[in-house]
Amino acid sequence: MQMNEPDAPVTGGWVAPLVSTLFTLPMGLIALFFAGLSPMACDSCNGADADRFDASFELAFPIFAVGLLVSLALLITSWALPRRARHRARRAGFALAAPLTVVLATVVFAGLLQTP
Repeated sequence: MQMNEPDAPVTGGWVAPLVSTLFTLPMGLIALFFAGLSPMACDSCNGADADRFDASFELAFPIFAVGLLVSLALLITSWALPRRARHRARRAGFALAAPLTVVLATVVFAGLLQTP
């Protein structure tokens, strides 16, 4: 089998998923920690401010959680793709998309949350 065939095995196919894992998992855990602490921003709120914050948090947090699950799915996909030449670009794309999805989920969460 020649090395330029699409089904030829590649060496180093684990590098992109590993680097992505080393970035994505800590970023996701830190983002989840701060998103979990965000209700404390409105501990001293009452009345309309508290109601507005609670309503925005009830919308923003599930969207954030789905974003983290999408990031995890992208990371798992980058590991699960066969280490063949034809999947090299897909593996790198999924590996790159995983941490970017964590950032996007965090930005969307912060944008939806209405803090006082």
